[in-house]
Amino acid sequence: MRYDFNKFRTWNIGYTDRTILKWFSVGLADELRFSFLVSFQPLSPESFETKSGIQPLSLVSTHQGCSEGIKNELIHTPWLLIAAKVKKDLLLSFQHMKRKMEEAIMAQMYVVARFGKILLWVSRSSYIMLLTLSSSIGKDSIKLNSLTETTLRKMKGSFHTDVPPSYMDYVENRVVENLGQEYVQGKELYYVKLSDKLRTESIVSCKCTVAKDHNKIQPYKIELNRVRHMVADMSILGKSSDLRLFVYTKKIKKALSDEEKNEIKDLIGSAILDSKVPGGLR
Repeated sequence: MRYDFNKFRTWNIGYTDRTILKWFSVGLADELRFSFLVSFQPLSPESFETKSGIQPLSLVSTHQGCSEGIKNELIHTPWLLIAAKVKKDLLLSFQHMKRKMEEAIMAQMYVVARFGKILLWVSRSSYIMLLTLSSSIGKDSIKLNSLTETTLRKMKGSFHTDVPPSYMDYVENRVVENLGQEYVQGKELYYVKLSDKLRTESIVSCKCTVAKDHNKIQPYKIELNRVRHMVADMSILGKSSDLRLFVYTKKIKKALSDEEKNEIKDLIGSAILDSKVPGGLR
C-alpha cells in the first residue's frame, strides 16, 4: 500500500517526485485473514503532541498478549519477508539517488532503520463512529470486522520513535555484536532545523552538541537539503514495536557564506537547554 504523497510532506524534510512512500503489515501467516486478525489499539492523546480532537490509534494483532491464540497465526521470521518486500523499492531508490547525486555539488547517501510505533490519526467523531461499528474485544482494543488495507490507506499516519530504553540496550549489547560490529557510545546531540525565507527550497539542518557550560548548545555541522527517496513503514504484528526503513541524501545546492554561518551560530547559541519544554530547548 502506498501512502498519499501529499499527506506526508513536511516543512523540514524534502521529497522528490519519485519518492517511494509505502506501508505494509508483516507477521501474519495468512494475509487473507487480515480483517479477522488485526485490530486498533487506542492510545492516550496526552502521550503525544497532538491537536485537540485527534485520536491516535496503533495496529495490533487481535490476539496480541495471548501466546496460545496467536502462536499459529504469525510467522516466525518476519524479517525475511521484510527484506523481500523492500528489495525492489531499495534498488529503484538507489538508481534515482545516483542520478540526483551526480547533479549535486556535494551529496551523501544514508540508509536508516528506526524502531517505534506507527500511529494512525482519526478525528474524535470518526473514532466514535469506529466504536459504533466495532465489537469490543477488551478495554484496550477495537475489533473491526471490515478493517482492510483500503481502510488504512484513507487514514493519516505518522511514526513515533519514543521507544523504551530496553530496546536501545538490546540493540547496543546484542544486535550490534551479532552483526560483527562494534558499538561506539554517541554524544548527546540536538538537531535544529532552520527555514530561509529567501531560499524556500533550502532547509538548514544543524547538528549541535552541548557546550561546556551545559546550558547551551553549539553547532558542529551545518548541512542543507535532506531529501528522502524512499520511506517504508512496516506494522510488525505480534511485536511491541514497528519499523521504518528510509533512504535519503544530504546535498548542498549552494554553499553558505561565512556571514550566514556566523548568524546561524549566534542564533543557536541564544537557545537555552530546558528539559521541561518540547524539544528540550527554549
